[in-house]
Amino acid sequence: MDFSSSELSAMVFKRVVRQDIEEFPLDPQMLSVFMELDGKTPLGRVAQKTGLTMSSMRELIAKLMQNGLVQKVVQGIAALDKDFFDYLVVHLSLAVGPIAQVLIEEEVASLGYKLSQFPGHRVAELIDNLAREIRREEKKDAFLKAMAIKIREKKYLPT
Repeated sequence: MDFSSSELSAMVFKRVVRQDIEEFPLDPQMLSVFMELDGKTPLGRVAQKTGLTMSSMRELIAKLMQNGLVQKVVQGIAALDKDFFDYLVVHLSLAVGPIAQVLIEEEVASLGYKLSQFPGHRVAELIDNLAREIRREEKKDAFLKAMAIKIREKKYLPT
C-alpha cells in the first residue's frame, strides 16, 4: 500500500468473514487491529485506539489484505463545500486582505486538487498551510480558531 499518512488515516477497512480464519496466524497487534476494523472507523482512529503508528498500521493492514482478511470500504469522499470555502475566504481575508482567494486557489492546486473536489480529510493541512501566510500572530490565532469551529461544525475530520 502506497499512501500518505493523511490518506491512510482517513481510510476505512472492514473484516472479511472467512471459514478458514484459524489458518492465519495473528499476533496480538494484528488481532487487536483486526478486531477494531468495523467498516466505519478510519484507520487513524484505529491507530490511536491500539497505540500504533501509521507506519505500523500500514504494514499490518497490508498483511491482513494479503491474506484476504480485510477489505477497504469504498466511500464517497466528503469534499469541502461552497459554504466552507466562502467562510474560509472571509476569515483569511480578515487576516491577509483581498489576496485571500488567490492564496486559497493556489494552495488547493499545490495540494493536487480543484476547489470543487478538495477532500475533507485534508482540510487541516490546507488550513495549516494557509495560516503560514498570516504574519501577525493575533490574526493567525483568530483565523485558526474560526476555522477549527467551522471544521467541527462541518464534521470534516473524524472525532
